[in-house]
Amino acid sequence: MNDRTDVLISPWGEHRLTRFPEDPRERLRAFDASDEYLLRHLAGLDVPLSGTVVVLGDRWGALTTALSAYEPVQITDSFLAREATRANLVRDGALPVPSRLLTTQDPPPERIDVLLVRTPKSLALLEDQLLRLAPSLHAESVVVGTGMVKEIHTSTLRLFERIVGPTRTSLAEKKARLVLCTPDPSLERPAGPWPLTYRLPEGLGALSGREVVNHAGVFCADRLDIGTRFFLGHLPRAGGRRVVDLGCGNGVVGTAVALAGPDTEVLFTDESFQAVASAEATYTANGAPGRAEFRVGDGLSGAPDGSADLVLNNPPFHSHQATTDATAWRMFTGAWRVLRPGGELWVVGNRHLGYHVKLRRVFGNSRVVASDPKFVVLRAVKGPGGR
Repeated sequence: MNDRTDVLISPWGEHRLTRFPEDPRERLRAFDASDEYLLRHLAGLDVPLSGTVVVLGDRWGALTTALSAYEPVQITDSFLAREATRANLVRDGALPVPSRLLTTQDPPPERIDVLLVRTPKSLALLEDQLLRLAPSLHAESVVVGTGMVKEIHTSTLRLFERIVGPTRTSLAEKKARLVLCTPDPSLERPAGPWPLTYRLPEGLGALSGREVVNHAGVFCADRLDIGTRFFLGHLPRAGGRRVVDLGCGNGVVGTAVALAGPDTEVLFTDESFQAVASAEATYTANGAPGRAEFRVGDGLSGAPDGSADLVLNNPPFHSHQATTDATAWRMFTGAWRVLRPGGELWVVGNRHLGYHVKLRRVFGNSRVVASDPKFVVLRAVKGPGGR
């Protein structure tokens, strides 16, 4: 049992919190100064919290857990954040209610009396969610955003102002800041631009001229990123095999494999609900043949051992604002587990990340398939006896 918990002291008590999945080696906390600042602010309001409380973008469930007495509705794009919230509520003695743990793809509550927003890294995701939630607000709703100073920009404030109503910021405390917003029901809000669809350029093989569909918050939502473009030029043939697009994003890589091999079976998986919705929309828009499964989860947890022939992966190396290799490690070890003997993991990444070292530790081997000054494509094979 992992005893790596962080203690959040709030006006409502002490809360022992962890990230998800729990890792005793984890050095990053499950909350930060912006969570603490928001909770102090709420405790000092003249009017007590009441009605429907919604927490948007709670990173690891710190706000939802601390405010559990008000039965808040959490809305998150992250499977990991939702599972962390579930575990933290249980640890705190509260009962997690599935109907109050919503995703960014679920219909929001019809009425919101208190809206608390942990500002995301993606402005597009903030815009999309504010546009979805604003019709549920009323003139007396309490709306407060929070984030570290480096996460709240003029563009952040403009979004609140344009979609919700008059907005101001607090003074900074411990490098954290609040966004204080007064809802204006008379605002004429623009139509939401998401999901966004664009066509790929020529020269991409089976993907040339094809459509890509992106929900808000997905990496490189308005263009093909250069790492994926490089990967697409060096994908292995996968006809007739069981393939996993691990960390699928908008599903471009898995869709390319499916279009090139009509008898290919592809599992698209990501921890982002927005990403998996995008991948399914991209796959469907292109009429890809074969069979496909779309799964939101923690990497390959839940996938049977030895169930895949090929795993394709472009690992993220950020967790919110922090740089970390923890996600890549989980992806590589998960891939080793689900690959059959002789199965292959193909990885693209920035050269400086040194993924070849990690692959050799997990698989016992790693070979460079292709490289340029910025990216490298690596191949690791699961041996007949494991390594």
